[in-house]
Amino acid sequence: MRVLDVHNLGIGFGGLQAVDDFNLQVESGEIVGLIGPNGAGKTTIFNLLTNVYKPSRGSIKLTDVSILGKCSIPISDMNTLGKTPHEVARSGIARTFQNIRLFKNMSVLDNVKVALHNGMNYSIFEAFFRLPRYWREEKRATSTALSLLDVFDMRSMADVPAGSLPYGAQRRLEIARAMATNPNVLLLDEPAAGMNPSETAELLRTLRDIRDRFGVAIILIEHDMSLVMNICERILVLNYGLIIAQGTPEEVRDNPVVIEAYLGQQRGE
Repeated sequence: MRVLDVHNLGIGFGGLQAVDDFNLQVESGEIVGLIGPNGAGKTTIFNLLTNVYKPSRGSIKLTDVSILGKCSIPISDMNTLGKTPHEVARSGIARTFQNIRLFKNMSVLDNVKVALHNGMNYSIFEAFFRLPRYWREEKRATSTALSLLDVFDMRSMADVPAGSLPYGAQRRLEIARAMATNPNVLLLDEPAAGMNPSETAELLRTLRDIRDRFGVAIILIEHDMSLVMNICERILVLNYGLIIAQGTPEEVRDNPVVIEAYLGQQRGE
């Protein structure tokens, strides 16, 4: 089943065309890589897919439903801007960021429970007075969060402050929190950044596991070519906001345009 359908997406900042004519179709359970040199427009695409940035043109459909309003509209017509970022997340697109964004003074468990609040069915009144429905919903959320932590092998860390976790565990927790929103599409922005080889290998296993367990589609921005080539079924290469190549890992790896624009730079370092 197609979960994401992007056509002719584009955005410019002043005289700079950051993304131009970007097209992407993603099926349920597919893992797609998005690679390219620094400044190629990769994170900008994630910001467009989550409606942080409003595109100047193009369309984005999540399970056949548009998440955009009109493009290139005046500020006075804000009601046509489509879904807000939090509404996009509720609709089925979750993401992580280049820089870890955890609530570092909160426990691992509470970091995951934060992402479950949209599905918790009690009022402010019931929460304030700790009425029975509040406790039932909290118990259900705790159970759901602990089950997710089991998937990421983090239940034993449930009561640990998130900020005291090792770097690799913080990255896994951020992905666990994203998965708590029950997404159809998971956007991961450089999840292996700063990881050592053993942490990267664990991340690879984790991503395959959540894909297989939940059927979620994953779009991955990553500079670790070993991870990309080992986990992605399809790769798009971006340069100066344009797709310059796409295909299987083998096709991309052997493409001379890609070698010159990106992979060749990596090999020469």
